[in-house]
Order: sequence, then structure tokens, then C-alpha cells
Amino acid sequence: MPETKKPTPHPYDTLDRATRAMTARLTKGQSPNAAMAAWGDWFAHMARAPGRQLELMEHAGQNMAKLTTGMMTGDGFAPLPGDHRFSHPAWNTPPFSLLKQNFLATEDWWEAATQPVRGARQPNINRVNFMTHQALDAMSPTNIPALNPEVLEKTMKDGGRNLVEGAQYMMRDLRQQMTGDCPDCPQEFKVGENIACTPGQVVYRNELFELIQYAPQTDTVEAEPILIVPAWIMKFYILDLSPENSLISYLVEQGFTVFAISWINPTSAHRDLGMDDYRRKGVMAALEVIGQIVPDQKIHATGYCLGGTILSIAAATMAREGDDRLASITLLAAQTDFTEAGELMLFLDESQVAFLDDMMWDQGVLEEGQMAGAFQALAARDLIWGRVIGRYFLGQDDRQADILTWNADATRMPYRMHSEYLHSLFLENRLTAGRFAVEGKVIALKDIDAPFFVLGTEKDHIAPWKSVYKATLFTEGDLRFCLTSGGHNGGILSEPGHKHRHFRLGHRTPGINYMDPDTWVDRHDTQEGSWWTPWLAWLQEHSSGQTTPPKIGTKELPPLEAAPGTYVFQD
Repeated sequence: MPETKKPTPHPYDTLDRATRAMTARLTKGQSPNAAMAAWGDWFAHMARAPGRQLELMEHAGQNMAKLTTGMMTGDGFAPLPGDHRFSHPAWNTPPFSLLKQNFLATEDWWEAATQPVRGARQPNINRVNFMTHQALDAMSPTNIPALNPEVLEKTMKDGGRNLVEGAQYMMRDLRQQMTGDCPDCPQEFKVGENIACTPGQVVYRNELFELIQYAPQTDTVEAEPILIVPAWIMKFYILDLSPENSLISYLVEQGFTVFAISWINPTSAHRDLGMDDYRRKGVMAALEVIGQIVPDQKIHATGYCLGGTILSIAAATMAREGDDRLASITLLAAQTDFTEAGELMLFLDESQVAFLDDMMWDQGVLEEGQMAGAFQALAARDLIWGRVIGRYFLGQDDRQADILTWNADATRMPYRMHSEYLHSLFLENRLTAGRFAVEGKVIALKDIDAPFFVLGTEKDHIAPWKSVYKATLFTEGDLRFCLTSGGHNGGILSEPGHKHRHFRLGHRTPGINYMDPDTWVDRHDTQEGSWWTPWLAWLQEHSSGQTTPPKIGTKELPPLEAAPGTYVFQD
């Protein structure tokens, strides 16, 4: 059949998109229309709620009384759990205690003022609450050096050396931001040397990814190999950081043959790569290659974050076609249902997605900084303001760490793929609503027969664990759900021996009724230690036994170069 031509956009529409794209560059992709609509909705409903207004006036009076008595008794407002801005002892002594109490009282009133209003759209109220806290965090007295006792004390103690060093750090950061180069930045961690350094070879490469096969480190291995599908929103080596916390190295050391996808870092030339390209040319192509290197064996497939989402789509499509090559499926902090996608939904509605669409249409990609800004905003108190005070006014150079090096090594997202992802999954939730089609036919997660191991992390702002847990609602087979301590990245890095780690583990057998997440937590006790250990046992349980390690590559697929390959170094 002849290829259908895309309709030529009307010049007026092109002008509108170009104008919005220009605005988006100035706002880093944040739609002013979405913000104004949220505030307008809140204000309009508050204006027609005299009872609520009286309640807030009463709340302000109570806060004033508590503020007054608290200054005399010392029993005033306390920071919320997890708020460490006022941890310095001097914040409890005058005059700093008055600044602290005034700020906390104001914060408490605005929290009450931005609670749901009858008739207002809940997403708008959530956005107003978020924007209010963003503004308050920026105005906190802890961010004003002349009012921050910790900064004043440090300056007196160091004779101002902290401010000189902070200014040097600021100049270095500005230079790096403007030029992309920083010759005098710490270089403690280097990809391929002391991070992403598990021995292996690139055995396949196409325009979308490199496939790395890791060298065996045991005399025998489990017959079934493991394929790791990371998110293309990040470099793959979050799963291969330092040798002591590398998940890939751990699996190899425990006797598994491991393959990992290393995605390309897209440029504007890749603007037309779609989600199905990542399925066909990514996941499915990797399975084909592994099948040639390790023939006649099923494969343990593991997907992290967005990689787990595309793996789920691929697995459901395979199930529909009767393709049973998967021995098991592991989803690490990966969402399949997006109705409770957490704080990221604060940045996503029809207006915001249209705004992002136009920006990506203009650029061809979503740039690294534009995406990182949204993640930083979710924890601006620590990631932005806390870093500004610590680095530029206390003179504290950021501690070098492997995960910080990885975090700074950001990637881009192709226009078409990210637009499809936002529309079909985040906004329309098609996958679990029975409306996600692959090659013209709808797929269903419940068709998957392979056993699941699904992992959520307690403090995940990107893939909230209750959203990840919904995989138990839309699948019907054997499933283990594990809830571990930590966040989206740190919770994954829970190698055995890691201090202060714990997890809960449950087993859903076929035919068992659905259990809501809060009930699940009540019925599963916390276990100390690393979730890697029970996952390893689960993988071994679903393997068929030991065999001799396969050769790296084949005659038709000779090794191309040593791990971690070339795509990981793309800027």
C-alpha cells in the first residue's frame, strides 16, 4: 500500500506552534496557561465560599495566638517531618526563633488555604498547593544569608573564607552551565574506569541501542540469561555504578548471564522515533540477539522505570502473539497504570502537554535540562535551595559520589516518542484502560503468563509505589510484590550489606482476590536487609538449572568493543 502522506500544517497553526515554542524556551517548558487556570479555578471557588473564608480567618487568628504564646512558652510551630532547614540550634533562640515561627505559621496557613474547595478541579488545587509551597520555599529565611544563623556562624568562624570559596564554586558552576565544560571540576568517578566498569562486550548495535553481554565470573551459570531494559530517560549505568553497588555485577557474580541495553542519547535527527520503535528496534531486537547467543532458552526480562513500561507493552504484545520466550518479568519502579502517577502529574495536563509538544516540535527533542528541572522542582527545598546555601554560602563543595556523577549525565527524549508517551499513557492511561494498540490491535497485561516480580520504593516521587503496585490489579498470574526503602534511584541501589535498608515482600498467586495497597502494607512485615537477596532467590527459582557459560557473541555477532560501549559516552 502506498504510504499515507501527512497533512501539511496550515501556516497559521505553524505560527502558533512557533510562538508557543519560543515562550516555552523562556519558561523551561512550563505552561503559563496551566498555572493561570489553576489559580483562576482556586480563586473563583474561594470567592464563592464565605464559610471557607471565615474558616481561614479563624485559622489565621489561631495561628497568631499560637505564635504569640509560643514565643513565651517555646511551644510554637514545628517543622514538618523531613524538613531539616531549621535544624541548627540557633533557630530556637531569639531573634532567629521569631523568624522561624513566623515563617512556619505562614506556611501552615497557606497549607490550609490550598486544600480542596468544593467544585474546584482537584488537579488545579494540587497545582496551586504545589506552586504555593514552591514560592514559600524560595522565601524561607533559611535562604537569606544575613538571616541564617548557620551562615553567620560559619562566616564568623572562617573569617569569610566560606563566602570566598562559595563564590568560586558559583563561578565554576556558571562556567560549566554556559560552556558545558569544567576542567577543574572533580573527576573522581569516570565511566568505564571505576563506574560502569563490569567486564563485558558490545555484541550488537543499531541506530537505537547497543547490547552489552557481560563476561561470566563463575564456572557455571543459570541456563536462562537476563535482559536488562533501562529507561532511555537516563544512562543505563545506574544499574552498574561502582563495583560494590552494581546490580549488574552482582547478578554476574551470582552466576547469571547478563545482557543490558545501552540506549542512544537522541538528537534532533531522531525526532521521529516513536514508542513502538523502542519496542521493536529495542526490546524485541535485543531478545532476537540473545536468542542467537543463548539459543533454546527462555529469558528473564528486567525493566527499570520507563524501561519497565516498554517491557510490559512488549510482553503483552508477545503474549497476544503466542510468543513465550520470557521466563519471568521484573519491573523495577516501573508504572503500567498512570491514574496515580504522583507529583509529576502536577506538571501534566492538556495545556501543559500541548506546550511541551510545541517546544519539542521546535527542538526535535526534550533537552536534558528541561526535564531535570521538573524533577528538581519536586524536591526544590533540598535539591535547589539547600544546595545554594550549602555550596555558595557555607562553602561546602558537593561530596563526590557515583550516583551524583550519573545524575549529572543526563539524556534527551525524542519528540515523537515523548509526545506519544505523555498523551497515551500519562494523560489517557490507555494501557490499563484497554485502549493501547500495538500494530493496530489492543493489548492486555492480563494475557501475560510469565511470573512477575514488581518492586516499588517507599519515597519514590517519580513512580510512586502505590502506582507501581497497580500491576497487581491488571495482571492475573503469579506475582511477587516487593516494597523497599529509599527513593526512585537510591532504593534500587540496595546491595547486601547496605546500612539501614529494609523491605516487605508478598506473593500473589493466581486466583487470589485483589488487595489494596494499604491493606497489603498492614499484612506484610518489614524485613531488614536488601531486596536483591529475595529477588535473586526468585530468579533462581524460575530458572531450570546450571550450565556452562555461553560464549560472548557468535560468529555472526562478533564482539564489537569492550563495555560500556560508545553510546554511553554521547553528550
